[in-house]
Amino acid sequence: MKIAIFTDCYLDLTGGITSSINADKAELEKRGHTVYVFSSGYPRNASERKNLAKKHIYPVKSCRLIGRGIAPIARRPRVIERELERTHPEIRSFNVFYIHYEAGCSIAGLRLAKKYGIKSIQVMHGREDMGEDRLIPYGFRTVVATLLSWFHSWYIPHTIKIHRDDYLADTLAKAKMWTLMVNHANYADLVVSPSQHFRKKLQHYGVIKPFATLPHGLADDLCEAKVSPRQLGKNEPLRMIWHSRLSGEKRILEFLTALQLLDSSKLPPYHLDVYGSGPDEASARKFAAKHHLPVSFHGNTPHDKVWRALSTAHLDILASYNFDNYSMTLVEAVVSGTPSFIADPDMKEILPNDSYILSKDPSPEAMASALTSLLAHPERIAKMSRSAISGRELKKISTKITKFESLTN
Repeated sequence: MKIAIFTDCYLDLTGGITSSINADKAELEKRGHTVYVFSSGYPRNASERKNLAKKHIYPVKSCRLIGRGIAPIARRPRVIERELERTHPEIRSFNVFYIHYEAGCSIAGLRLAKKYGIKSIQVMHGREDMGEDRLIPYGFRTVVATLLSWFHSWYIPHTIKIHRDDYLADTLAKAKMWTLMVNHANYADLVVSPSQHFRKKLQHYGVIKPFATLPHGLADDLCEAKVSPRQLGKNEPLRMIWHSRLSGEKRILEFLTALQLLDSSKLPPYHLDVYGSGPDEASARKFAAKHHLPVSFHGNTPHDKVWRALSTAHLDILASYNFDNYSMTLVEAVVSGTPSFIADPDMKEILPNDSYILSKDPSPEAMASALTSLLAHPERIAKMSRSAISGRELKKISTKITKFESLTN
């Protein structure tokens, strides 16, 4: 089978979408399928492009001045369509277009699939309404959301209009982003979500196309590798790890505020290692230094080094709320046998029972209370770790790809 992946979140980025695409591509190729990846990306010289092409990864035309340091932004979909039709005429004979976002390159993939009668599978990865709400400064959100939705409607018809409500579209900006997401999904032949909770939300707002739930996974050999349950000794520091983006939607500052609220004079010691970067990195470093928190910032770090740190940590941290769909950081925590700390009850869908701590609500005060309870009962770490290990089998990428193959028939 020949599969073309179109995405605006892959080259020059780290994160859950990139990790899921890498896992899917590796397993599909292992099974003998041909997989191309077309992605927005920063400009590259001929040698770099040649090396990427050996892996069937192709940067599409992207803006040279906009987005560097944030995310590479693809050119207009029609520009990408014409480029790919000229440079990759072979994609007309592909079996499936596998789409992983809702911006320029992804729009081009959906439109080309429609043009050539190729089956399109659209993966809905996340809450673009909340991403826009947390990343765009107050006062600009409605304008930005309106412009994004308007731009999207030039290429994909917006036959469904979402209006403000008391559920998830409680602002005009969020309603505009839900309009974009729903119409984008409905333009595909088949819609995929990694989680049931996000599937229900999309269908609530009007996604009517055939829908499948395909949870993310990791390489089978990782899931089968031997791991030992974590133990936290009575006087041993609780080693926590953060390996998500440092940004508003991930709520790094709220979690650091929770640490600042801990009464260190009455609690056992702890330490937080932070891997990754993002727009809130400078603020997070400043906050941690100001309050003398036991936190180490490592910046962007090779994945193998992060994996080693995760595999010895006592607790993986995900502080996002009402944003994540199916966090790859939590998948990695389960496979490594590491207990998890979450603030969003939707994330329970990813985790084996009794392998996590859920704060009562997403406030820093509630997160601090949950951590205080754990520090007072360190024996809970071993039990949570054993529960995580018991769920590793379900995270195998082979399970996902077998289901994916059945959807392409």
